[in-house]
Amino acid sequence: MTTFPAGEQTHQAVLPQQPALESARADIPGSRDETAYGHPATAWGTGREHGRGETDGNSTKARRRHAENAVTAAETAENESGDALTRAARVFVLSKDGQPLMPCHPARARELLRRGRAVVARQAPFTIRLKDRTLAESQVDGVQLRIDPGSKGTGLVLTDEKKETNAQGAVVTVRRGLISVELQHRSDQIRLSMRQRAGYRHRRRSANCRYRAPRPNNRTRPAGWLPPSLRHRVDTTYSQAARLSRYAPVTEIHVERVAFDTHAMSADRPLTGAEYQQGTLAGTEVRAYLRAKWNSACAYCDATGVPLNIDHLRPRSRGGSDRVSNLVLACVPCNRAKNNTPVEVFLAHRPDRLALILRQVKTPLRDAAAMNATRWQLTEALTDLGKPVHAWSGGRTKWNRVAMGFDKTHTLDALCVGPLDHETGDAIVRFPEQVLVVKATGRGSYARTAPDRFGFPRLRRPRAKQHFGYATGDLVRATVPSGKWAGTWTGRISVRARGQHSLSTSAGRFNVSHWNLRLLQRGDGYGYSSRPEATAATSGKMG
Repeated sequence: MTTFPAGEQTHQAVLPQQPALESARADIPGSRDETAYGHPATAWGTGREHGRGETDGNSTKARRRHAENAVTAAETAENESGDALTRAARVFVLSKDGQPLMPCHPARARELLRRGRAVVARQAPFTIRLKDRTLAESQVDGVQLRIDPGSKGTGLVLTDEKKETNAQGAVVTVRRGLISVELQHRSDQIRLSMRQRAGYRHRRRSANCRYRAPRPNNRTRPAGWLPPSLRHRVDTTYSQAARLSRYAPVTEIHVERVAFDTHAMSADRPLTGAEYQQGTLAGTEVRAYLRAKWNSACAYCDATGVPLNIDHLRPRSRGGSDRVSNLVLACVPCNRAKNNTPVEVFLAHRPDRLALILRQVKTPLRDAAAMNATRWQLTEALTDLGKPVHAWSGGRTKWNRVAMGFDKTHTLDALCVGPLDHETGDAIVRFPEQVLVVKATGRGSYARTAPDRFGFPRLRRPRAKQHFGYATGDLVRATVPSGKWAGTWTGRISVRARGQHSLSTSAGRFNVSHWNLRLLQRGDGYGYSSRPEATAATSGKMG
């Protein structure tokens, strides 16, 4: 996954970065300015700065390194006047002894690195380590980790809550988003790999042991067992929560635990009492139901009096299910012609027939079923981190999001997890403008043979995962001296035994010699990138 592109033509002097002024309190042990986190805020809503350590009321005017128009936005973000909603995402800070401190502003991190008071501890997520501060010499208020689980993606947000006085003199709770992380699962890839492996084994056993008796289905499963694709969601979410707890002083965890009523979702209306016992197939069978629904005729060509097969509108090989709304009757010629083609492509030349068939298709319930299966396991797994875990309903999250006027994304939903009393003035006054996207990529394959599309061995993979000191997934910086890709590039590599590794960048993918690489961070099974927080025009939530 491409991360952190850096071309040779981009120079630091032209980047719109405002140098942070270091306040006097930043060097006083025991103050709240250990990492420019800030001293106690002034009255909220008075128009004055919150004073989080970058500047305060007694400091001089900020030094100008760039033109006036280039630093206006940076000044506003650093001074944090007026409680604007979008802010720069904070940077993780570790103490001299490796303990997490309060996250700081990126401008503050640049100043600490420039002065030699900190070093880079990790590239993704970007983390610095102080050289002259220990945890005992610092005051750490702590942050909250809020999680919005999803089927395909999960949002994790670090927040802080403070008591402030509004313009009317009332004490209200103000929540600020510090760091937003969007975790993208690879459950679909795991499910596909498991099906491929089952197909390969079935072919081998049927070919070599065709007379062997069927394997008895007497294998027991431990309590709390989940399929690998569902266990992956729990494990990766727990892993990211544990990492954030190592980089930030997390004091408590808030997670959304929502339950989906799949029967009511299937009926597209609320159900009560005995209605839950009367489903689509109540008192009948699938074949009889389909014959009555399609008048014993082919759904594609209206053929009657011929043998009819049950066909999947969305093929199983493309993620379709056996749900009755995904099934139709098809004659043998139409069934063979459609094969595993989506119905939208198969009936593209007949839009009227396509519209008639799609009217009976309902939204798949796979994502809702996955959430129902993992919600309790996720909450139990998070308790192993040793932090207080609080579970909240999805209705409370939606109420907070609608009250604040936020768009529907996993990160914004995670920011809204937990209680907020809007009637007394509690509010969310900031969310990070950049989201760290963490995509689960895995750590490679155990298989030593790469098969072709028919499942037959194509080539043998090398047993060694490292070649010339690099492994697939490592974050590196490449300095290409000449050629089409001359310049400095940063990204992740796929190693080759011959030493010509493949580097993925935002501009494309190209081969580079291991002599021109420098390791920045070892691969950890995840790919990192960033995106701006969604607005009303680009918002969307996947699963």
